[in-house]
Amino acid sequence: MSFATPVRDMRFSLEHMAGFGALEKTGAFADLSDDLVAAILGEMAKYCDNVVAPLNEPSDRDPARLENGVVRTPKGFREAYRQYVEGGWNALAFPEEWGGQGLPQTLAIALVDALNQACMSFAIGTTLTTGAVKALLHAGTDEQKRLYLPKMVSGEWTGTMNLTEPQAGSDLSALRTKAEPAGDGRYKIAGQKIFITYGEHDMTDNIVHLVLARLPDAPEGTAGISMFLVPKIHVNEDGSLGARNDVQCLKLEEKMGLHGSPTCVMAYGEKGECYGTLLGEEHRGLKNMFVMMNAARLDVGVQGVGVAERAFQRALAYALERRQGRPPGVKAGEMIPIYEHADVRRMLYSMKSLVEASRAICYANAVAYDLARRAPDEKKRKEAKALEDLLTPISKGWSTDRANEVASLGVQIHGGMGYIEETGAAQHMRDVRIAAIYEGTNGIQAMDLVGRKLQMDGGTAAKAFIRKVKEEAVIARAGKRPELKRIGARLEEAANALEASTDWLLEASKKDQHDALAAATPYLKQFGNVAGGYYLARGAMAAALMLGEEGADKAYLEGRIAVARFFAENYLTEAAGLTQAIAAGAESVARLDPEALTG
Repeated sequence: MSFATPVRDMRFSLEHMAGFGALEKTGAFADLSDDLVAAILGEMAKYCDNVVAPLNEPSDRDPARLENGVVRTPKGFREAYRQYVEGGWNALAFPEEWGGQGLPQTLAIALVDALNQACMSFAIGTTLTTGAVKALLHAGTDEQKRLYLPKMVSGEWTGTMNLTEPQAGSDLSALRTKAEPAGDGRYKIAGQKIFITYGEHDMTDNIVHLVLARLPDAPEGTAGISMFLVPKIHVNEDGSLGARNDVQCLKLEEKMGLHGSPTCVMAYGEKGECYGTLLGEEHRGLKNMFVMMNAARLDVGVQGVGVAERAFQRALAYALERRQGRPPGVKAGEMIPIYEHADVRRMLYSMKSLVEASRAICYANAVAYDLARRAPDEKKRKEAKALEDLLTPISKGWSTDRANEVASLGVQIHGGMGYIEETGAAQHMRDVRIAAIYEGTNGIQAMDLVGRKLQMDGGTAAKAFIRKVKEEAVIARAGKRPELKRIGARLEEAANALEASTDWLLEASKKDQHDALAAATPYLKQFGNVAGGYYLARGAMAAALMLGEEGADKAYLEGRIAVARFFAENYLTEAAGLTQAIAAGAESVARLDPEALTG
């Protein structure tokens, strides 16, 4: 199928839904302008469409492989990555003092979107590197920054995140990897890590691993975890590469999807000669790693957006090409494209509206990230930080759940051919399935939302967001067009339901945390539906205003309004009905004897 990065949709989301204009108004980004953003997105599309997108299907059929301890990436990956580095894409949003371009993180998130539309297996390696850079910027010593940041910011060296071990999945308190002081400021690292994305590959000269491990005097649990910087190749004082470290890839996991991405089992210190340096303070590794993990959670949400976009484009192209059936009441004549059938359009509109809602949530999350660090006054920075924290689990959890739904609908639209690998629809479903699992399963994201994000501030951030939603509903209901009035009415109903759920959770959590945890997943779904409806409503209002401008692309703008209305009628109504499921509490999932669940 032909694929094209949807630059116009991405710009519309940035400008009219996610509030990107607020970044320009801060004055913190001196060179930021509409022309610059348009140029960056345009060049981004050229690279993704022409260089990365052609790798997607071949890398699924001819995956990464391990040969004599070296991982060989799929054909074309090395060349595409070289162009990624040469194009300065990795450096887009990093500080200029380390070779970055100093642009907003929001533009880097748009890049993550475009790369994952093109090829998720390729894109995922780049996000691990940018996450490692953020951790190093946050916790690194001056020496570590001097030796590693220039090459990592440029992308000449890649980075990884090493958390999981065979006996410890999401429960990091069970980690056993050890770090022993070597007496010269370094530490001997010994242990094994699993599920390490791009833990070994042939695209760069060096790989910088960030490894969680325990010091000899470490307390039990997560409070005893430290983080270490462990290079594949040691770096000399002058920045040149030295000897090989005792770091090995033992095997590659055989995965359901993402075949082009090497997922490694890594061994540290098999020969007793693996050395690394402490990154941050002793026993504070998990806190520092969360800098990387929070960045990764937004990246994963955008991965969902990207793959869902590609699945939608494929399904739409097939629906316009595939002929089957006739219009209702017509018994003879030529068959029509399946796009003309109402149920197929329902599925396509579902896909499109979910992609647009997810993209807007993630982009708004990124804007909040930038404002939290670059807004001109402390009050605005605090407000933005609260919104960033609130939207992060929604970006990750809701967007990837909906991406799985979108990919599944894509297979359904293809009918029986969707179940056949040659059409490519199944690959999207296989690839994106992991996004709801890693970087904290979506159940963990939901528990984070109702535990940390909702309860720690007494619901202040959530209620502030709900107020904004209600304000937008009033604006939409006052619109002249009937579609806007319906969007506003549905948005108001959903916001009221979310407010009722929020109040219930805050009260229930005071009495029994089991009630809050049992309600977490439906609450995240409800919150995501409302947030998606809110941002789409903003887009619809903007589109309605733009329709009156000379030279307006009326078909495109009418599409923005129609998509928002479809979402309102289908997903905001769904949100309104979730309050009862939330209020059912722990009683609805009370423990049954397993025998009661068997036949």
